[in-house]
Amino acid sequence: MRMKILVTGGAGFIGSNFIRYVLKKHPDYEIVNLDALTYAGNLDNLRDAEEQAGSGPVSRYRFIKGDIGDAALVSRILADGIEAIVNFAAESHVDRSIDNAGVFIRTNVLGTQVLLEAALRLRVQRFIQISTDEVYGSLGATGKFVETTPLSPNSPYSASKASADLLARSYFETFNLPVIITRCSNNYGPFQFPEKLIPLFITNALSDQSLPLYGDGLNVRDWIHVEDHCCAIDLVLRHGRAGEVYNIGGNCEMTNREITRTILQELGKPETLIRFVKDRPGHDRRYAIDCSKLCQELGWAQKYDFKTGMHNTVTWYLDNREWWARVKSGEYMEFYKRWYGDR
Repeated sequence: MRMKILVTGGAGFIGSNFIRYVLKKHPDYEIVNLDALTYAGNLDNLRDAEEQAGSGPVSRYRFIKGDIGDAALVSRILADGIEAIVNFAAESHVDRSIDNAGVFIRTNVLGTQVLLEAALRLRVQRFIQISTDEVYGSLGATGKFVETTPLSPNSPYSASKASADLLARSYFETFNLPVIITRCSNNYGPFQFPEKLIPLFITNALSDQSLPLYGDGLNVRDWIHVEDHCCAIDLVLRHGRAGEVYNIGGNCEMTNREITRTILQELGKPETLIRFVKDRPGHDRRYAIDCSKLCQELGWAQKYDFKTGMHNTVTWYLDNREWWARVKSGEYMEFYKRWYGDR
């Protein structure tokens, strides 16, 4: 089945992995990648995808630099035969949202509304809103998030994503736009920008720099390899039911301290590199995802266990030092020093 898809935010971590996955999995699909190339967007993430898709008029992949908030641009792109939208475009770093919430509202909320409005007007057949388990808030010591768990976001980032989810839902309920929302747990894998915990700690450890661990390090997250996430999104895109929410999780709850020690053991580095820093405001204590709906309805199953996935991830960062050395520079390092320097 042929499909022409607009992937927004496709130069980022999960978006670029999704484009790579789809081009390999579906040789008859076409992808248009719309990305504003903010600090975390990196076209180096897609060099192999471009080669895979071919070049010239027969290419199955095209990149357009632009903002999802640009209504005229979005409309022009959709008018060129786009059948589905997968919306990854988002500011996604909790720390940055605490530092400056405005850009999160503009991109994550207003940008999503621009996409929804254009999708409605131009009769797009599928709209996949990529969200996060963080919209549910924080769990106690037991239990898991299900799709009907009330939204209770605790950071400006998660509040902006919850707002976008509710907008997307309203366009289904009010206008019957075929929207589906996915909410995933923490991702890890290749090409992840090194502001997030796993790539930050891998690259810092490789440079024998300290690993700034928030609070007591006992905050719990559920972890999933990015390729397993991409597989789930692909299934939702093709077979999910309009108007539904699908949780995507890795069934792998670990404390941040456990993650940190795993990385140090993989690299043969000492635990003396760990530096406990002041906890960030509103830091959710525990997330856990129940993804049984996805498994039962769509037949999704994980490919990676955590041990294998982490070993492969650490190996990728060892083999791609040039990639992360380039991105750990300039504006990123200015934020890093300002945010962690006095904590």
